[in-house]
Amino acid sequence: MSSVLETEELRRQFGRLVAVDDVNVSIEADEITSIIGPNGAGKTTFYNLLTGRLEPTSGSVRLRPRDSEADLIDVTDKPPHEIASLGLSRGFQINNVFDGLTVGENLRIARISRDGRTLDFRAVADTDDDLAEGVRDIADLVDVTDILDTECANLSHGDKRKVEIALALATDPSIVLLDEPTAGMNATETARMVELVERLDDETDTTFVITEHDMEVVLGISDRILVLDNGELIADGAPDEVLADSRVREAYLGLDEDEELEASPERGEAEETGGESA
Repeated sequence: MSSVLETEELRRQFGRLVAVDDVNVSIEADEITSIIGPNGAGKTTFYNLLTGRLEPTSGSVRLRPRDSEADLIDVTDKPPHEIASLGLSRGFQINNVFDGLTVGENLRIARISRDGRTLDFRAVADTDDDLAEGVRDIADLVDVTDILDTECANLSHGDKRKVEIALALATDPSIVLLDEPTAGMNATETARMVELVERLDDETDTTFVITEHDMEVVLGISDRILVLDNGELIADGAPDEVLADSRVREAYLGLDEDEELEASPERGEAEETGGESA
């Protein structure tokens, strides 16, 4: 495995408040990494530092550019649009789509942005075959082909989240940060979202990083878990290792030493036992 994103002594202070406290992380390709922590732990601030929406007080962020075997490059001082163009994409907890446009039109905008063609009027036209093919490929990948002509305002919450992931993938990222992808979903929608992320992880070269409060989702989907508490990285490891960590159990899970938290089925296990979990 190789690293696609690294932070070194990454720190962000707001006055005397330390929101992210000298965090050192290396995100590996071919792993689904989840970031967890109680409210106020620093997860959103950490995401904002990675994507350039916030400047760090100190420390650095390095990213491997899309379609590149080169070394990681320093993106610490780059603006968000430059970081996105290098291959870091983010999905938000609140739906981040244009409600007045169709799913297909949203995807066209994402592809145009990826290609840097915002002033290319031919790209906006429906006659651009290359652009149309790219939109169809992404729609097929994320399974939103049947709703391409539907206005996003008329979509269910679950379908909007799928479209948001499609928008993130439409930029051909090397890494996607997902913020609470199952927030507001019922059990069936949650199971479908987990299956989608697992399938995309298997079928694409994209690395997925997730923040999530649903611990059953986290334990079932993650190859690796990072735990933040008061801005500090207090644990980093496989799900079973993190679950056994006394600091994690006290700070986040609220479990006593002898209490147990059951993980949801491992990848593929739900299919082997006969269907979709609720």
